[in-house]
Amino acid sequence: MQPILISTDLVKKEFHKSTEQFHVITAWIGLALNIVWCVSDYFVLPDKFLAFFIFRLSVSLITALALLSKKITGFSIYTIMFLLVIGISVQNAYMWSVMDLANLQKHAFAYMVLFIGVGMLVLWELWYSIIIVAVTIISNIIFYLINSKLSIDEFTINGGLLVLTVSIFCIFLIRTRYRLTINEIRIRLQLEASNKLIEQKHFIEIEQKLQIQTQKDVLENKNTEITSSLRYAKRLQDALLPPKNILNILFDENYFVFYKPRDIVCGDFYWARRINTTPAEGKPARTYALIAVADCTGHGVPGAFMSLLGSNFLHQSATEKNINSPAQALDYLNDKIITTLNSRYGEEIRDGMDISFVAIDYENNEMAYAGANNPVYIIRNNTIIEIKPNKQAIGNLNDIVAPYTNNKIELQKNDCIYLFTDGYADQFGGPKGKKFMRKQFEKTLITASSMPINEQKKFVENTFNEWKADLEQVDDICVIGIKI
Repeated sequence: MQPILISTDLVKKEFHKSTEQFHVITAWIGLALNIVWCVSDYFVLPDKFLAFFIFRLSVSLITALALLSKKITGFSIYTIMFLLVIGISVQNAYMWSVMDLANLQKHAFAYMVLFIGVGMLVLWELWYSIIIVAVTIISNIIFYLINSKLSIDEFTINGGLLVLTVSIFCIFLIRTRYRLTINEIRIRLQLEASNKLIEQKHFIEIEQKLQIQTQKDVLENKNTEITSSLRYAKRLQDALLPPKNILNILFDENYFVFYKPRDIVCGDFYWARRINTTPAEGKPARTYALIAVADCTGHGVPGAFMSLLGSNFLHQSATEKNINSPAQALDYLNDKIITTLNSRYGEEIRDGMDISFVAIDYENNEMAYAGANNPVYIIRNNTIIEIKPNKQAIGNLNDIVAPYTNNKIELQKNDCIYLFTDGYADQFGGPKGKKFMRKQFEKTLITASSMPINEQKKFVENTFNEWKADLEQVDDICVIGIKI
């Protein structure tokens, strides 16, 4: 039996009927919360409170008038929601433009919450989202040029780039949810029409076939949409990883990266950057090549969101003049993760990450290291030197949060430095289906350390694949080797 065709107009009419009331409630709550947030403005920037309050009040009043007069004006609730969101976005752009660096960093999460909330709650057509992102970009540029005293680097690194990434991701999220909802309504209407036909003709077997096909279509459609969303998210996540040309410059092409996510998106990430330290007590500034490898809580989407926060805060730490060691960078990262995840919720969030952070001074053959549950290995003359981490994860919410330890190591020519997460050693495989284990992982690195760097990656990767064979990968994997 051919599926019953349902007209697009009928589907959209049912869509408006089933979602309008929810959007009306959401709009009223949104405009009310926008005004309530002026309390935060008073404590954060009291000298700007009146300007912020007038802006917030104007946005909320315009939305309220549109809601109250929508029967007269003929505005749809989706247009009114669009006005509210675009008003708050322009309002936030203005507020950003008059903030200093510290307040900009604090407000970045609130700006992201706007787009995340819209992505999770609002359903509308694609062009609404595209216009909002375009207006957000334009208004931020205009207000920045008029008001901001920050440099472009400070503005983008401390929130601008992350907010843009989240807003673009939310376009895709809204589009996916909108299409899924439309398809589900279409399927529901098809089912209702088919049921009437089946009741009239008493064809029970036709009803069963239709239900099976409908369920299959729904599952296939959801799977396709979800997979597409995850692949788009992967492209965003990959864009935040340091590109090969940067790594080549930092480590003189004497390195390898074995990075293998378990799912489409990944909870492991690596980060790299070159910095010059701040001179102190008559000592000259030093140039360091920084490299970090982190294992965030969870796999897939939860881990990927945590990796976005971790990468952004590491970039922020590199611009802070009072941060001059890996340990200070981890202290900064720990404070930012705890503050961000627990400042706006009633319950404690204990998500975080394990990380190893290394700074290499090639000129003086020195290395500094700090770690949160993740050690670093130096292999010298087929012997492992293990630099142990602090037993305290990033995001730790214990009563006592200790500062991280800064370790300094003299390096020698042909030393091999290895940073890694626990996914490699935790992989099941081999003839008995057991874990690879840390001891066997160490032997693998010792064997690899005597090889040229371009052969080390092949050896590490082939060893893993041979061990895993046809078994499922159990965790994200990241192993980085650097030869001095």
